[in-house]
Amino acid sequence: MDDLEPIMISALNHYLFCPRRCGLVHVEQVWSENLYTMRGNDVHENVDIESCQEVGAIHYERALPIWCRRLSLVGKADLVEFHNGEPYPVEYKSGRYKDFENDYVQLCAQALCLEEMFGVPVEKGALYWHGSRERKEIALTRTMRDRVEEVAASVQDILARHCVPPPVNDKRCEKCSLRESCLPHVVGEKGRSLKAVRELWSL
Repeated sequence: MDDLEPIMISALNHYLFCPRRCGLVHVEQVWSENLYTMRGNDVHENVDIESCQEVGAIHYERALPIWCRRLSLVGKADLVEFHNGEPYPVEYKSGRYKDFENDYVQLCAQALCLEEMFGVPVEKGALYWHGSRERKEIALTRTMRDRVEEVAASVQDILARHCVPPPVNDKRCEKCSLRESCLPHVVGEKGRSLKAVRELWSL
């Protein structure tokens, strides 16, 4: 990890949602709030403060600092349950149940950190959706672990080159808190205009 720039685990989630969002947040340090990010902040209020407790045979750690030197990952786990000493990460999400790859990859990245830190396999974790009070157990497969490594390498490339990818300018932009900073429509139209000019002169 000393040779590579540390990657926030949340950057993997940002990258899979939109590579440009990842670049704006983690390269240019751009951030804006909107209704959706504020809802997320409210959901995380109880798990953003470091604390621990015992309930029966389960030990709970909230806002646990985690890291993986092999992949240069750092971050905090919302909640880690320890069942007989074995860590079980639980990632909190706002809203209702959603089947998003970026959430699964974020959870799996936490598991890889916990495996390295505690020296035990972490084969399962859970996602919890605050809006619908649903909790889904996730099997952390080899395919998912490979995906974490692939995305971590892509984020590391963005950080190393200090680049911000081009905008996607699609339905993802509608609810993005960085829409005003990103200007996907303006930049997207500029790209189309340049393409049209090139095509015109190639005739």
